[in-house]
Amino acid sequence: MNADSKVLLITGASRGIGAATARLAARAGWRVAVNYAANETAATRLVEEIRHDNGDAAAFQADVADEKAVAALFEAVDRHFGRLDGLVNNAGIVGKKARVDEYDAERLARIFAVNTLGAIYCAREAVRRMSTRHGGRGGAIVNVSSMAALIGGAGEYVDYAASKGAVDSLTIGLAREVATEGIRVNAVRPGPIDTEIHASGGQPDRLAAMRGMIPMKREGQPEEVAHAILHLLSDDASYTTGSILNVSGGR
Repeated sequence: MNADSKVLLITGASRGIGAATARLAARAGWRVAVNYAANETAATRLVEEIRHDNGDAAAFQADVADEKAVAALFEAVDRHFGRLDGLVNNAGIVGKKARVDEYDAERLARIFAVNTLGAIYCAREAVRRMSTRHGGRGGAIVNVSSMAALIGGAGEYVDYAASKGAVDSLTIGLAREVATEGIRVNAVRPGPIDTEIHASGGQPDRLAAMRGMIPMKREGQPEEVAHAILHLLSDDASYTTGSILNVSGGR
């Protein structure tokens, strides 16, 4: 692949929406930095899959909740690829189903550290590299929010919903802040998507229970969200910034 090809960093890319986005981006000609927090095996397998398909990818470990680790992540991407043109803030976690009056400080700190602070840390590092104000060539950021930010997650995970509501605000504010610096900032709000996050939150059957509440009567697939992300990253969305696209089956 051409060394001048654009470089995309995707956080939390070892599986789910992140992995689907990595595959699609590589096929579209991006060189892909696959970030993962702990699942090195899945990240390595994804990189090998992309390379086998004649794409260019490399895996980078970092917990986005750790500010120093995020700085080191971007420096590692700099060394390996030599440039940065896009960021997908995809890393996210959810706690076990619980009410607000059952939360403890440890749960809240971890969810906001990954979902909200991590997105801000990564956006900051991306702007420092891509903004024309800093000598960059411009670029695009896509944040992965959630329909929970609008619905609220009552009785399940209000904390997760609140952390994603903050991502929505980050999207709008940052888009306006860097609009004249060559950077577009948008977001997608996935609805119920067939990924492992539901099981990680202790609800492996959650999707089946929700189908009746979705106008399209089915859950979405990670690839359907990935296509929306790639559109917002692409030149086809050149006049789109500060926008949040619902990918939710009508929910």
